[in-house]
Amino acid sequence: MSPARWVVEPSEVEPTGFRVDRALPLGRHPIGAAFPGIDALATAARLVPDAAARRSLFASVQIELVAEDLWMYVAPFEIPPGARRGWRPVVSPAQDCVVIGEEHLRTSASLVLFLDIYHELCHLLQRRGGAELWPPGVSYVRRWTEVEAYRFVVHEARAMGVSDEFLREYLRVEWISRREHRELLTALHIPNDGR
Repeated sequence: MSPARWVVEPSEVEPTGFRVDRALPLGRHPIGAAFPGIDALATAARLVPDAAARRSLFASVQIELVAEDLWMYVAPFEIPPGARRGWRPVVSPAQDCVVIGEEHLRTSASLVLFLDIYHELCHLLQRRGGAELWPPGVSYVRRWTEVEAYRFVVHEARAMGVSDEFLREYLRVEWISRREHRELLTALHIPNDGR
């Protein structure tokens, strides 16, 4: 599944107030340059209820827009011990950074970008709380950090009226098997469509 598969038509729901600078140049930028006003959205307040902590988070997070064909991920401080062979992530030892593939930012539906960036912000908060984001030997769909981050964005999506069909497709990522996809749907209380 590449980001291009989300370039179909506008999604069924557009997140209110969420903006994307699709012309942002490659390189590292404050998160607000890519997503102007993201810190003022109601979702940001639900993610970090304390206003001072929220300001601190959004003032410190950077995004790095790269020319690679990828979605988004939190840049590790160093390459994780159990990293997939061939994965050469952007490493950001001194700063919280979310890496975004250029095609994803330029062409994906706003709803998908909204869900993805808040998913990654959940991971940054988890890591700040001491969580290991890439525990070796733990399936992606069994990492509590992934389930918790997906649970947050699924809750936000449902509050906007996003369908289970959309959520099933959103969670069908290429690095998990069909069985794992079903497991993730079950963990998030999303009815399985039988595929």
